[in-house]
Amino acid sequence: MKTFDVSGGDTLSFSLFDDVTNAKELLDSMQAGALEPEVALLNPSLIPDLFPVLVAAHKTLLFKSRGSLTTRTLHSELVYNYSGSKHISESLKRCGISDGSTYVLAAKFNASIEEMTAVASLIKGKEIGLEELEARASTSQIQKHYKVPAPELEISSLADAITCRIAARDAL
Repeated sequence: MKTFDVSGGDTLSFSLFDDVTNAKELLDSMQAGALEPEVALLNPSLIPDLFPVLVAAHKTLLFKSRGSLTTRTLHSELVYNYSGSKHISESLKRCGISDGSTYVLAAKFNASIEEMTAVASLIKGKEIGLEELEARASTSQIQKHYKVPAPELEISSLADAITCRIAARDAL
């Protein structure tokens, strides 16, 4: 588990899991609004670095402060804002977990240690270090999803390219 300050005293805590066996159960609970504690469950294959997720988190908290969330919950808004798409269901399907996910990144706003322990007990899998993200990211999937051409990666990193798209999505 690792926690980052995001904005105005708010934090975002992360835990990364592998060999997850209950993704369908987690997804069903999340869709029913019954996941306790509430948490964002992201597809880490599309995450080369935590910085773009932190940018999406900042954006999520900004929209919350303005009372203009697009989705039903703060944590689903994080998944939506991480996506490069303006389509909610497509964003949640692509950047969130699916029935068969075995690799999951859990993110929780303003989490206590007890809440992150509860999140870890919800997910039936092995917690691994966050440094695994970069090595296990699917560059081809990320490039396809965010429409990052190869020449852009000659002058920028993949994480920077994603960050620009997340930051600019609502302005375009």
